[in-house]
Amino acid sequence: MFGRRGTEGRDQGHREIAGWRLAALVFLPFAMGYFLSYLFRTINGLVSARLASELGLSAADLGLITAAYFLVLAAAQIPVGIMLDRYGPRRVQSALLIVAALGAEAFARSQGPLSLLLSRALIGLGVAAALTAGLKAIVLWFPRERVALVNGYMVMVGALGAVSATVPAEAILVKTGWRGLFDILAIATAAAAILIYCLVPERETRPSSASLAGGLRSILRDVRFWRVAPLSGACIGSAWSLQGLWASAWLADVEGMTRTQVVTALCVTALMLSLGAWMLGALASWARRKGVGPERLLALIAMLFMAAQLALVSRLPLPAIAPWLIIAIVGAATVLSFAIVSDYFPTEMAGRANGALNVVHFGWGFLAQYGIGVLLAQWPQSNGHYPVIAYQVAFGVNLALQVAALIWFAAPREQSPRSPEASGGTEIVVADLVAASGERQALAREPVGHARW
Repeated sequence: MFGRRGTEGRDQGHREIAGWRLAALVFLPFAMGYFLSYLFRTINGLVSARLASELGLSAADLGLITAAYFLVLAAAQIPVGIMLDRYGPRRVQSALLIVAALGAEAFARSQGPLSLLLSRALIGLGVAAALTAGLKAIVLWFPRERVALVNGYMVMVGALGAVSATVPAEAILVKTGWRGLFDILAIATAAAAILIYCLVPERETRPSSASLAGGLRSILRDVRFWRVAPLSGACIGSAWSLQGLWASAWLADVEGMTRTQVVTALCVTALMLSLGAWMLGALASWARRKGVGPERLLALIAMLFMAAQLALVSRLPLPAIAPWLIIAIVGAATVLSFAIVSDYFPTEMAGRANGALNVVHFGWGFLAQYGIGVLLAQWPQSNGHYPVIAYQVAFGVNLALQVAALIWFAAPREQSPRSPEASGGTEIVVADLVAASGERQALAREPVGHARW
């Protein structure tokens, strides 16, 4: 027998799984959910021109409709994290993907900006656990020293959804229109929900005293969290918002690319996003063995990201797609961010910790995506295109905020232990952010219980 039902029928089955079974029963189902999440995140960049022409939408309208996905995702992260820790990733992920399927079908039936906005928000709610459920499952099932690497694989497979939102989706779009495309996405999402519910096994954990006493409050009071979160959110959220909508607009309006050239460029950047996830995961795993923390890697990636945006705003004489390749890679830097968070908090708090960090990611994604649209709308269009100066100002404002987040991250701080009362009951010491991985792993940890198999 293969799958969850077959294993539940064994009275004697309390054993660990590994190898291909672990990949097939745990990794791949959640990677499929994240694949769909990434596809939904970036698909509006492909259909935005058709939506604008058919329904008469402005840049601000497109920005708000597309960014509603991020706003709902941000609002849902804390409740979703609590549910993941309480009910497990299998049940939460499968239930929410049904909601996403309903949202996709509603989007296909929308007739105006308001219905598009509400449908997009419903999709955002439905995929709110797409990443954190997979990360929770990885923390539960995989060895801690392999978490960053497996996170990289998860984001790599998920990022293929961004690839599917380019040339493959364009082929479907030509034949079925954007409404037919979302009908297909609704069916695929419902199928993924059923597969996760029927296939993925459960794993029981023994709550630690730290997780019971501290909970979400200890996460939000942790100095280390608030040192990393602004930089992670400013860079990763901005990368998502740029690639998900404004990359196609920049390439068409500023670089003067044709529709075919834009779709091809988006496909190349999406492939780089997927490859970058694997590269960052492998790099983080290698660096951990060398005693280099993922915090340093995150700071390096952030500086490269800012340099790429500066090249765009300054109109440096580079190949048009070159800066966008770096921007795409930064969208996969969650591999580093969640590896950092997994070192800071016990396994039983992984869902809440990841959810809290994702609030910052998606919140910034919403602000960047909508804010750029609002700034662009301050300039009049010429032949359906916004002027170059509009993009330079909009992108420049976002870049300035990222620089401020980097300064906050790099600012020196006193290292002093926090009392159990200040941390909500957890005895967590504010260690150096670039301490060796062995020191970080020594922070409050308790073993996970045996698998129920």
